[in-house]
Amino acid sequence: MRVIVVGAGVLGTMHAWHAIERGHEVLHLEREDEARGASVRNFGQIWVSGRAGGEELDTALRARTLWEAIGARVPGIGFRATGSLTVVRTDAEHAVAEAAARRPDAAARGYRLLDPAAARALNPALRGDFTGALWCARDAAVEPRVAQRALKDALLASGRYTYLGGREVRDLPGGGAVRDDHGTTHHGDAVVLCTGAWLGGLVRELAPDLPVRRVRLQMMQTDPLGEPLPTSVADADSFRYYPAYRGPALDALNATQAQAPTAAAHRMQLLLVQRADGGLTIGDTHAYDTPFAFDTVEEPYEHLTGVVEAVLGRPLPRIRHRWAGVYAQCTDPARVVHRQQVGDAAWLVTGPGGRGMTCSPAIAETTADALGW
Repeated sequence: MRVIVVGAGVLGTMHAWHAIERGHEVLHLEREDEARGASVRNFGQIWVSGRAGGEELDTALRARTLWEAIGARVPGIGFRATGSLTVVRTDAEHAVAEAAARRPDAAARGYRLLDPAAARALNPALRGDFTGALWCARDAAVEPRVAQRALKDALLASGRYTYLGGREVRDLPGGGAVRDDHGTTHHGDAVVLCTGAWLGGLVRELAPDLPVRRVRLQMMQTDPLGEPLPTSVADADSFRYYPAYRGPALDALNATQAQAPTAAAHRMQLLLVQRADGGLTIGDTHAYDTPFAFDTVEEPYEHLTGVVEAVLGRPLPRIRHRWAGVYAQCTDPARVVHRQQVGDAAWLVTGPGGRGMTCSPAIAETTADALGW
């Protein structure tokens, strides 16, 4: 079988990976020379801890297993089984962490409630003031700025993978074929469109009522910290964002402890992960109302700097990168991704939301199984 994959972000690349793994030939088309969207503008976190139970958690756990296996074969993606610590400072925050640690699926997630000494034993860089932390052993990380290139190199080594950058697909003539903006028609047996947050043009023509929205976020990265940060780190605002923490304890937190005004205005949480070069990736914000601003604003960065410095108990290194990104999110919260047939041999797979980096290997595996590859 010859599979044509459109879109070279992490979701498209994982579809190509599974097709190659199953013995097929892949033609991979990307409208940029290389992927430049959400797949390279994220934390690189394989984030199991906050996922909703049921299908979402099952998908994340399967993806975590796949990421580790891929990382063993492609060291260039920088897979690390970091785990994560969500630090708490107040009784209300501690109650949410305690409730999470009692969930029926807590063992599957690797949840454990720790006191400050136990948290610092896992991550000695946390010298700030906090009263405890929720440990999630199943969380992990990869290097998002380089993972796509490392995966592409591994796919090229198969001899059955062809990559064409700078090609925007304009039409699906049918029968597993696509026509690009160079006027070239490429023929295959199946087409999978993984176009990320690019929801206009051909995607709008094929799926005008697509149940997917775009989400914008701001992030930043520092110079090297000068010491290891062995785990990923989150703050208690992440409890308000991730579905795993919903329940009476979170309701009480929301009722009695308001977010800081900047955090509330920008729908913020702290996520913090160390890069392979020692720098820290820090975020993030969430904006849902379009049109999105073309600039980044400083107040969220100032808020995040204060939160991180309080957790670390030291000043941050110099900020060397600030950026914004946009990802696609399915508007049905019960669905991990939107998968839709849009032609006689063509499928659109989009909208994993902030779960894209985490869940993409398992989402692609499900597509491959469903299409009988």
